[in-house]
Amino acid sequence: MTEKTASFGFRTVPESEKEGLVKEVFSSVAARYDLMNDLMSAGVHRIWKDAMVEWLNPQPGWKTLDVAGGTGDIALRIVEMARSRNLQGRGGDAHVTVCDINQQMLGEGVRRAREKGESAIEWVCGNAEQLPFPDASFDAYTIAFGIRNVTHIEAALAEARRVLRPGGRFLCLEFSKVEMPGLDALYDAYSFKLLPRIGGWVAQDEASYRYLAESIRKFPPQARFAQMIADAGLEQVKVRNLSGGIAAMHSAWRL
Repeated sequence: MTEKTASFGFRTVPESEKEGLVKEVFSSVAARYDLMNDLMSAGVHRIWKDAMVEWLNPQPGWKTLDVAGGTGDIALRIVEMARSRNLQGRGGDAHVTVCDINQQMLGEGVRRAREKGESAIEWVCGNAEQLPFPDASFDAYTIAFGIRNVTHIEAALAEARRVLRPGGRFLCLEFSKVEMPGLDALYDAYSFKLLPRIGGWVAQDEASYRYLAESIRKFPPQARFAQMIADAGLEQVKVRNLSGGIAAMHSAWRL
């Protein structure tokens, strides 16, 4: 029987190998992942992540699951925003569980949280396609720049719905299809010519950043991904483009 295949960037690989290949990419870049994000986006990724957490509107007492959030960028923002809205001490801090398949990325997140003295975050090594959590256990599910790396996006979306409580919020931030005329050609030139070179200079890993650029192009465009979210049983799907569609946020609810 012929083994199923999956895309790994522009390569086609046996489905059983993709997870290991993705782990290798992020193990390689973990120590300089946040620095590279700043360099790659000229710091714009921080604005995108702030916009994501603003739209999430985390509340004191919420339990949020942040998937593929190893370095803690989103989790720290969620905790800080919820805490700022809890000045009267009602409802308690928001609690965030970070679940990432890569132990090196989680290690970076744990280090950053310790430096900030942050204890409201739990760190779990787990797979987005088989989350190690009970049904209906979270008020919100977030994932930023991670879902395009899973082998079966449909399985990850089904798991998102499973672990959300009725009334729970799904919010995804991901690179998407550029919709601003003229920007697409510039973005392609940057992604395929300059980005891998920056990865080679700063992270000593040109190949991993070539994969990251390719994985963005293989990810479904906004409307198709929105339909996948709806097909997983999540409702009231909405999309907001960022920077002309370089990135997009997809919001939905488990009703």
